[in-house]
Amino acid sequence: MASTSSAGYSEDLSALRPAIEVKKDTVIAKSGEEKTNKAYIEPKVAITPALDAVLDSIDAINLSRNYVEGFTIQVYSGRREEALNTRKQLTSLLPEIESEVQFTEPIFRVKAGRYFSWIEAQRDFTLIKKYFPSAIIIPDRIVVAQED
Repeated sequence: MASTSSAGYSEDLSALRPAIEVKKDTVIAKSGEEKTNKAYIEPKVAITPALDAVLDSIDAINLSRNYVEGFTIQVYSGRREEALNTRKQLTSLLPEIESEVQFTEPIFRVKAGRYFSWIEAQRDFTLIKKYFPSAIIIPDRIVVAQED
């Protein structure tokens, strides 16, 4: 019978492992990846007169607009009487959400809220969708108040 020992196997293999040279500007992250610290280089001539002129013209166009592209929630689209009833019902169910009836010939639309991004509209959309299953988020222009 072979005797078994309670001591585990051990052997020093450090002499066989490859040595890794670490450069002074290299940092080894926890994941084992090497990241090189590169010196910051100051940009030269980043804004040229031509680029500056283009940026000024874009700024002038944006200042002349009185709207921005955004989103709204369309709750109803159809006849006038039903649109007014839908808005009244929406106002009583969710008074914190601003709503309005818009007429674009020949259709009346009930729109709720004004949002700059789809993500902002999503929170109110889930609330409205509980009561009005046909509601959808649509792109819309949001009027921006001009300071005079």
